[in-house]
Amino acid sequence: MRILIAGGTGFIGKAMVARLAREHSVAVLTRNPQRAQASLPAGVQAVGWDGATLGEWVSHLAHSEVVINLAGEPIAQRWTPAVKQRLWDSRVKTTALIAQAIAQASPRPRLLLQASAIGIYDQSPETTADENGPYGTGFLAELGKAWEAAAQLVHEHGVRLCCMRIGVVLGAGGGALERMLTPFKLGVGGPLGSGRQWLSWIHIDDVVGAAAFLLERDDLAGAFNFTAPEPVTMHEFARTLGRVLLRPAVVRAPAFALRLLLGEMAEFLLQGSRVLPKRLLEAGYKFQYPNLEAALRQLLQAN
Repeated sequence: MRILIAGGTGFIGKAMVARLAREHSVAVLTRNPQRAQASLPAGVQAVGWDGATLGEWVSHLAHSEVVINLAGEPIAQRWTPAVKQRLWDSRVKTTALIAQAIAQASPRPRLLLQASAIGIYDQSPETTADENGPYGTGFLAELGKAWEAAAQLVHEHGVRLCCMRIGVVLGAGGGALERMLTPFKLGVGGPLGSGRQWLSWIHIDDVVGAAAFLLERDDLAGAFNFTAPEPVTMHEFARTLGRVLLRPAVVRAPAFALRLLLGEMAEFLLQGSRVLPKRLLEAGYKFQYPNLEAALRQLLQAN
């Protein structure tokens, strides 16, 4: 297939490009094509765009069968009003731009594989969510709803649309796991807040594997939870990570400290829900890493 990826230089994007480029023709939309080209795998083309306006990059859509949109400013930062606006614009406005370009392309790609997030669901330790909800309120949930709504234009023009509601991605050399390792290695790791909240995690290889699975299944469309089938509580996650690292996991990070450090963003860490990949499992996707301890051992050996 000919695949065009937005956000291909980010943490998930790099893994996606590396895997798909082994089997397909891949091009990456990037704001700095010269710098990106030097780090992309051989044969992958860097295509310049600004993420905000139509331009020469649109011509690549007519030559692509699949568009994968992973673009978006990192969520894991303190949410000032300016940051929240950037989070919104880099997801909702960018997705609307891509959808508009796809709708106008001739011929059109046959699939848009669109990033989304499990923040769309109600955030509570008492909540278990599959792709039918329950949906939440607040900034993350509203962002998720608007993000997916911006992509719906392609569906109206006959393009298959799959929304990847991605959980907490565990991978070597970046992402959530990289930020968690330092306190554990120093012997001061432990659960966040009460530890009762759920961590709906997924191994980076399963993010890429599930995306590749959807590429091949023309009968599948709509929302899919990209989370492992065995989510864990924050307490269990800390205990498992400590066991793998042979370090204690008893120093709890108090909720008030997280709120002081991260502001509103801390609530996502303190109120996580149990999110299950019902539709992927029903469709027959086999997770490479359904179990947290096996996933952590593989990643930490690679790190």
